[in-house]
Parts: sequence; C-alpha cells; structure tokens
Amino acid sequence: MMSPVTYLITKGEATRENFPQKRQEILKVVEAAVAAGISMIQIREKQLSAKQFFELNSDAAAITSSSSTKLLVNGHPEVATAAGADGVHLPEDGLPIADVRRTFPSPFLIGASVHDPDRARAAKDEGADFIVFGPVFETPEKPVKGIGALSAICAELEGFPIIAIGGVDACNSQKVLDAGAAGYAAIRYLNDLDVLKKLK
Repeated sequence: MMSPVTYLITKGEATRENFPQKRQEILKVVEAAVAAGISMIQIREKQLSAKQFFELNSDAAAITSSSSTKLLVNGHPEVATAAGADGVHLPEDGLPIADVRRTFPSPFLIGASVHDPDRARAAKDEGADFIVFGPVFETPEKPVKGIGALSAICAELEGFPIIAIGGVDACNSQKVLDAGAAGYAAIRYLNDLDVLKKLK
C-alpha cells in the first residue's frame, strides 16, 4: 500500500521587508521536510517581490532536487520552470488549468485548489495531477466542508488523487485517509520543526 501524500504549504509570512530572515526560516523548514520524507512542498509566499519569490523558489529547488520531495510554486508556472521546481499549484481563482497543462506538459506537476464537487470534476478533466480539497476541519479562514463532503468527492473521483486540507493534524489525519483521501496538506502542523523531526 502506498504511503499517504504529505503536503507542506509555507505560511505566507514572508514580506519584502522581512525577506532575509524569513528566507532562512523557510529554507530551514524545507530542509527538515526533505529529511522527514515529506511528499510535496508548496512555496506560497504572496507578499514578496517577483525577484524575491524567484530567489526563494530557486533556493528551495536546490534543496529538494536531489530528493524524492516535489517542489511546487504557488500560482506561477513560469517561475516554477525557471527556478527548477517540479510544478505549480493553482488557486481556484488562478490561471486556467487546461491552459497551463497545454503549455507545461507532464512530467510538470499541476495541483489545483477546489472547494466544491463541480470544480473537482473540472480540475480532473482539465489536466490537473491532483486536487487539494477543503477545508475539511475547523480553520480560521474558510467555512468547513466536512469529512462527509471529502468522502463523497473521493468516492466519485475514485483513483484520482485528492488531498485534504484545513485543520489537519496528528489527531485527525487518519480520518481523511479513511475517507479516501490520497493524503493531507497542512500549513500550521507541517511547518512545525518538532513535528517534522517526529515524521522521519
């Protein structure tokens, strides 16, 4: 049986002003994630300049390139290619999946965030390699979809990788796997260096 996908998303706390410090913090997390065998890392830092964003992704790619951990860039497939990352993660309001797939064929990875079954079906049909669905549990940001909705979409798209997100941690990660998810994504939980050490 395949081990579940573990998908670390960076916190989004880096800004133009604090970049030197946050760059080091993020790269430390990337190194720990690679050592822990995390499946995928998404660099999701929206407040940086284009230059800083490229530099951060290039640095992260240098760390992940000799490992099994895949690096995904948030929203910008052209940056992913230039930085040497493995693919892109597209937010629901981002670039059209089908256009990105035409321009960046496999093995370039395309992940997509979806929040309802219609978008999940469309993402699969348009060429995404996997989808991130949620939030499954309580989070500060968005209304909860719940484990039932996750289970239903996993059953409908059986065999297509669906990664659960939203409040997933050590206490409930097994629940999303039992619901049929291929794995889980986390920001708070997987950015914790102590957690990453335990996952080794």
